[in-house]
Amino acid sequence: MSDVVVRIRGLEVGGRHGVHEAERVLGQRFVADIDMVLAHDRSTTTDDLADTVDYATIADDVADIIAGEPVALLERLCRIIADRVLAEPVVAAVTVTVAKPQVAIRHVLDDVSVTLHVERDQP
Repeated sequence: MSDVVVRIRGLEVGGRHGVHEAERVLGQRFVADIDMVLAHDRSTTTDDLADTVDYATIADDVADIIAGEPVALLERLCRIIADRVLAEPVVAAVTVTVAKPQVAIRHVLDDVSVTLHVERDQP
């Protein structure tokens, strides 16, 4: 079997996540990257969407999560996203990175991000 990884890169969505009140009031841009490791490689031979993950649906759902109910920590936001992705039966593992490109700190930097890797529990 071959490893199949489906990636979504640079999904930009406005949200109101953060510890500080200003982050929740003003909101800011978040950027998500998602790597989904498939449980099998059937789609490489069947050419059938039923044998893979629908990345358009995942992108829509992740955008809804980021734009939705605020959480304090990026770690928690990553876990909510990972749980949604792992609800797809064909996904065996997921790595989620969420970045804040305009984080309000006094240093010059590109962004602050959190990465979470979760594997589906094996029966």
